[in-house]
Formats: sequence, C-alpha cells, structure tokens
Amino acid sequence: MRLNDLYELSVPPVSRDICASSKHIWDSVAHPLDGLGALEEDICRIAAAQGRVLPDITKKALLIFCADNGVVSEGVSQCGSDVTFKVAELMGQRKSSVGIMTQGYPVDIITVDTGIDSDESIDGVIEHKIRRGSGNIMKEAAMSEEECLKAIECGTEMVHELAKQGYGIIATGEMGIGNTTTSTAVLCALSGLGPEQVTGRGAGLSDEGLAKKIAVIKKALSFHQLDCTPGVISKEYAFKVLRSLGGFDIAALTGTFIGGAMYKVPVVADGLISAVAALCAEYIAPGCSSYMLASHNGKERGCEAVLAKLKLHPVIDADLALGEGSGAVLLLPMLDMAMNLYKAGTAFGNTGIESYKRFDQ
Repeated sequence: MRLNDLYELSVPPVSRDICASSKHIWDSVAHPLDGLGALEEDICRIAAAQGRVLPDITKKALLIFCADNGVVSEGVSQCGSDVTFKVAELMGQRKSSVGIMTQGYPVDIITVDTGIDSDESIDGVIEHKIRRGSGNIMKEAAMSEEECLKAIECGTEMVHELAKQGYGIIATGEMGIGNTTTSTAVLCALSGLGPEQVTGRGAGLSDEGLAKKIAVIKKALSFHQLDCTPGVISKEYAFKVLRSLGGFDIAALTGTFIGGAMYKVPVVADGLISAVAALCAEYIAPGCSSYMLASHNGKERGCEAVLAKLKLHPVIDADLALGEGSGAVLLLPMLDMAMNLYKAGTAFGNTGIESYKRFDQ
C-alpha cells in the first residue's frame, strides 16, 4: 500500500433503506418501541453494513494485535515490555483472560504479532512483525511512513481474509504494554484535549506514576508539534498523528476498521486503544464509522471522549479495563440474543395487541 492509495480510498455508504427496513422490523415485534435500546440500533447498523435486512453474525472473530512500544522506557507503565510477549504466549494457547472468558462461546480468536520486541515465534500467533517495537514517541516517531502503512495494510488484509471465510462480525483487541500512553497521545492530538483531561492509569499507576505519564505525553505532543487544537482534521494530519504517536497495534487496528468498511463487515471497538484506532480510521477514510459498533465505555478517562467523537453509543458501562478485546466479546452474546428477537420475535399482528405508534418522528 502506498500513501496515495490510502488517501484515495473511498468508503461505500451503508444502505439507508436497509437501515429503515430493519427499524421497521423492530417496530413490528410485540415489545415496547426501542425496548432493547442501543442493541436495536446496533442490529440496524449491522444490517446496513452487511447490506441485508436479515444480517448474519453466526461466524464471529476476535482479532487481537500485539506490539511493544518504545515509550515504556520512560516509566509510563507498572511493568516492562516483556509482559507483552508472555501474554501473547497465553493468547496463542487461548489461556489469556479473554481466552478463558470465551470458553464454550463460538468466537474464533486470531492473534497477530505486529511488533513484539522479540525474535521468537509464538505458537498460535500469526507472525506479521513489522519491527521489534515502535520508537519512543517522546524522542522519535513511533513508526516510519512505510512501517505505518504496512501495519494498516495488515489490518485491512486480515479483514479481507475473514470476510472471504464468511465471518459476519469482527471484535477487536490488542496487547502491548504502554499502549494506553500511545493511544492517549493520539487522542490528544486529534481532539485538542489536554493530557490532564484524558490520561488514565492504564493497568495501574500511583499518583506519581500518573503524573509522569501525563508529562511524557505532553513532551511527546510538543516534540512532534502536535500539541495544539488541530481544527479541521485532514487525512494527512491524521496519518501523521498515527505514525508519530501510535504503535503497530494501533495502526493495524486502524486498518481493521478501514477494512471493515471496505469489505462490509461490522467491526466492534473494545476500549480506549481500539476506539482511538477507530477514530484514526474515520479521519483517514471518512465514512468508516458507519461500519463500527462500540462495546463499552471503558475505565480509561479518554474512552467517553473518543466514542463521542465517533458518535457511537456503547452498550456496556461497567468500568472495564481488562483489554485483549474482552469488552468487545462481551457484546457479542448480547447481539446474539437481540438477533433472536429480531428474527423470530412475535409480531403485533399475531397477538391481538395494537402496535405502538411513534410520536417522535
């Protein structure tokens, strides 16, 4: 992929007619109007994204990208970069947290190494390493232009392969020590919000550790001259922000959200990191957000802000902070139950009960 190819991508619009027909089906089911709230809206979005009134999300995937981040050397995390490799090993064996959580549930977990700081291959993990960890964003760009494009292309190609295999929905996840720092820096550069407003404690930081993390993000924004409110976000600016401040995991997730729009597969954002990648995707390829779903409003302070910019309504509000795509997969069984009602719910016409009328349109 070349940079011009990325900028010239045209996202196909979702079908407004299918969305309207999907809403009509919900209104014909014998239940209070909008009784399942945001879940009904999500089913309508899935239908519009897939281009069919009766969508199919039977085949599900969780796509996890793993990468290390050079900024960890600045002491922004409670643990070292070696933990990324160790957790990726567990993911390959389906013994990490999300692997245990989804035992018995029909979701295929696909883990991809885009930048773990090790030359060892990991059983059960797809090797797509671009480099052994990103650059320290306080002193250099996280990625070169070519590296960032390779990571984005990795994400789009993974979606392409999954689409060809018949997957109807993709949940997103990541693993990379230090990536709440990189993702928060990206959010600040794209929103104009200050690090004090949106920086969280990640996997756990003391007050002193949090202050250091905020200071590192400030210095990174200043070093790359991305510390002011950007105004209208251009594709070029968004790519610069991603390349300078992100990481191989965030860039691959950005490609995943772009790929979801290209291949008409709805993609579920997890917490802050994947939501920031989703925001990058929307700015680089406008229209991508129509193919996205938000799973939860995570514990990280910036999560609400980035979902608001994407105009996505998270279904779950439970202070989740586990990562690995755990919040995204928690949404999937809820969508399954909503789909049951959508496809087989008793119609008002079969009950003798008069259907509800809308007065808000």
